[in-house]
Amino acid sequence: MSAIPGPLQSMVFRSEDLPALFHHTDAVAVARQREAVNTTRGQLALLVAGTVPAALPWHIEVAGDVRLLDGLAVLAYLGVLITTYLASRRKAKSHWQLNRSAAEFIKSNCWRYAVHGSPFDTGTLHPEAVFANRLEEGLQELRKVGWADPRDKVADAAEGLITTSMRELRGRAFTVRKETYIRDRLIEQRRWYRRRRQVARRGALVWASTVAVLTLPALVLAVLQTFGSAGSFALTGTFSAAAAACLAWNEKRRHHPLVSAHSLVEEDLENMQAAMETTLTERQWAAAVFETERIVSPEHTDWLARHRM
Repeated sequence: MSAIPGPLQSMVFRSEDLPALFHHTDAVAVARQREAVNTTRGQLALLVAGTVPAALPWHIEVAGDVRLLDGLAVLAYLGVLITTYLASRRKAKSHWQLNRSAAEFIKSNCWRYAVHGSPFDTGTLHPEAVFANRLEEGLQELRKVGWADPRDKVADAAEGLITTSMRELRGRAFTVRKETYIRDRLIEQRRWYRRRRQVARRGALVWASTVAVLTLPALVLAVLQTFGSAGSFALTGTFSAAAAACLAWNEKRRHHPLVSAHSLVEEDLENMQAAMETTLTERQWAAAVFETERIVSPEHTDWLARHRM
């Protein structure tokens, strides 16, 4: 954490100023997300690859009557079974979501504590104790559903949950805390949601176009086969499987619903920023920070993605 020169010594508060427990949990979430995404991508690719040998008009035989290409299809389908089994054992998706929820919960409460957001507002008695109790209660709920608390095994993660930077920011004047929160939390989140919306929009366009490109030759081949013009060169099933895989991937990544959800969150944050910079008083500050943190929570975004048409 550093100070910006000025009459009020405005503070800069970054992710580096959050406790070690957040950084460890965040790193686990990123690693497990990558594992879950790569597993699904590999399974879809193997399923498509398995359809190719049956669609080709030629065969490569080795050792008498063993068809090499069909053997590759066997390996592809076997690979799908193996990765499915391993995924069921490792539960990467579940661990990804649990660690992401824990990381965002920790981060949100750290920000609330540092800038006097509810329930750690200015009038709170023993705010450090309230912070510790609230954090432990929330993490205990996550432990009940399978979250592995890294403090049991990683020494660094067990370090203090209230960092020096958090205490320093909490001790600053209201104007400093407000400026820091708006710039380093609210605006940063707006930018993040804007970037993710753009990425989701590009993804939706790319994969929808890919599905159309793969479906078109399947349609042409199906028409030719209908009139007996395609012979035995039947790639229709492969094109169809590839299109289905792309469609499944697009649904897996939820590009379309996330475009809408991220747009709504960004709009809500824009309105909250306008209120904080103009009409909001110190008396209303704690509740406004609480509402902002609710808006940026993963659970809120997920709800919007599920229910927004």
